[in-house]
Amino acid sequence: MRLSAIGDVLRTLPAVKALKEHDPSSHITWVVEEPSKDLLESQPEVDEVVLFPRRRWTKGLKSPLAWYKTAKEVRGFVQALRQKQFDLALDFHGMLKSGLIAFLSGSRRRIGFDRRSTKEGNSLFSNVKVVLPGEKMSRYRRNLFLLTGIGLKIEDFQPSLHLPAEDREWADSFFSQLPKPPRKLFIVLHPGTSPKTRFKRWLPDRYSQLADRLVRELGAGVLYTWGPGELEWVEEIRSLMKEPSSLAPRTETLTQLGEIFRRCDLYIGGDTGPSHVASLVGTPIVAIFGPTHPVENEPIGLHRMIRKDAGCNPCHNYHCEDLICMRSVTVDDVFSGVREILNERGARKEST
Repeated sequence: MRLSAIGDVLRTLPAVKALKEHDPSSHITWVVEEPSKDLLESQPEVDEVVLFPRRRWTKGLKSPLAWYKTAKEVRGFVQALRQKQFDLALDFHGMLKSGLIAFLSGSRRRIGFDRRSTKEGNSLFSNVKVVLPGEKMSRYRRNLFLLTGIGLKIEDFQPSLHLPAEDREWADSFFSQLPKPPRKLFIVLHPGTSPKTRFKRWLPDRYSQLADRLVRELGAGVLYTWGPGELEWVEEIRSLMKEPSSLAPRTETLTQLGEIFRRCDLYIGGDTGPSHVASLVGTPIVAIFGPTHPVENEPIGLHRMIRKDAGCNPCHNYHCEDLICMRSVTVDDVFSGVREILNERGARKEST
């Protein structure tokens, strides 16, 4: 179980893939909420995806008219889980809802983190409690560490996200329409974040200035990608540019987005789910960080994190209007990071 959010589901994938690699005969069922369902169904290591419709059930249980129908559906959900006779449950989420699902599934062994690393009394529902080391670690490492609860210790892993063949065909069609001749470098920028986390967005005029420098000084082609509710934000950035850029079409799935990232030489964006998509397809990353913790939310693979200590970060002030931590990151800071990572990428290619 890792029910949400998309970025957290993505950061759980390497642990699940490691589990499948360790025991190919295992049958892995993943319980997840709606936004990540399609992504997990595209991954061959996940044998079955069970939808946990939290939002619909929450709304239904609050309605006198829909309460009985919703309660009956919840009961059917639990019965269906128990009929599968799971040998063990792995709770990567660590909240009350995931703990309840683990317990109600009837699994004999329920592996979760201990009380210090969970919330809402989650640890009460696990009978194998994994104690994390004292130091901060990335969410990728944290999820891999949960596997020690079944005796599996993973020291290293390769980024991996399966991209279906139909997504490659879709991307072929899009890239064939881009202006020719192709640039020697193709850099993708994903400036947006979810509407709830606008405090993690870098300033639009700085994105536009950065993109202009990428074109002028590096001879790069610049491509913008966007998610739900982000198109207007991206169009504002493009309108501030003096150099040409391209706009990706709307993507229907995260694997379509991953196929776009896979074909680019570099990804630039904030602390958001698409950054982890880029990580898992092996694209080098320059990540612009502000309020969120740089260790816990660090990408994997070849990357640079651009962040300034503003004295108040990390924080979880979703309604911050000052955004000192984001304003303190300059265009020069990010452009220097781009140069560094492109040089390292080139050195790695020469060595192989």
